[in-house]
Amino acid sequence: MSNQKLVLPDEWVKKISRLSIATSSKVRGQHKGGNRSQRFGASLDFSDFREYSLGDDVRQVDWNVYARTEKYYIKRFLDEQEMRVHILLDATRSMGEEKKWEFARQIASAIGLMVLNRDDRLSFSYVGEQSVLPFRRKGATYKKHLLQILTNLEEANGVGHFAQEGIKVLPKDSTVLFIITDGLEPISEWEQLFKRLPRFAGDIRCIQILTEEELKPTYTGDIRLIDAETVRDVNVSVSKRVLDSYAKSRSLHETEFDALANRFGIRKIQLIVEDGLQNAIFHKLLKMHWVQ
Repeated sequence: MSNQKLVLPDEWVKKISRLSIATSSKVRGQHKGGNRSQRFGASLDFSDFREYSLGDDVRQVDWNVYARTEKYYIKRFLDEQEMRVHILLDATRSMGEEKKWEFARQIASAIGLMVLNRDDRLSFSYVGEQSVLPFRRKGATYKKHLLQILTNLEEANGVGHFAQEGIKVLPKDSTVLFIITDGLEPISEWEQLFKRLPRFAGDIRCIQILTEEELKPTYTGDIRLIDAETVRDVNVSVSKRVLDSYAKSRSLHETEFDALANRFGIRKIQLIVEDGLQNAIFHKLLKMHWVQ
């Protein structure tokens, strides 16, 4: 096990070490972290001055200001609170194509490491067949632990419906919630999930992962298709008419999926596996200001 190749290579662990999660959502938590909250406290980040009032700590008086104005003012500093980030990963069978599943786990790993590097609190859950102990940790010392968990999820072979089951494995105290999925389940099921998510986090982001083959199939002739979720099979003669019909259905699904996310205030981005991890993190996620 010690020689097992981790899902995110060492060079990528180093590459993302300077990145962090960006959010305008109110930072929660009573524990210290690396993020500015809207409260005032005792960090090193100066906020402003306020006139001294009876009962204030005299150690906070700025004597330089007193020398200039002959009035007592105290310094106020921004409080530093931890960000709480949850990653919900779709591990059902539609995510099971080898390149797609590896890419999804790499994205989850990268986001998780950004959180832990900043001394923020990370939790992780997934909908799949395997079962592991809940991950809820804080601090860079748990980076290897997270990578090992995601590496051990070697297959996406969960049965059932991600949109229906995902709500059952979410904590209710997240600052930011990342959902990593292919988004291929019926729109009606996504609607039921999306409308319930705001009670779990103030900043919700959906990362849709697809392959080029799913976007533009290259199949031709007579083939046997198997539904990854239901394992039902059907014989199909793939013609231009069939491909055009598929393209139209897929386009409609994407349009409705985007509209649904927008309706419930959920930010969404689509990542294509073949575009690579470099493009996903250092171009798309940065451009969307999801990371900084």
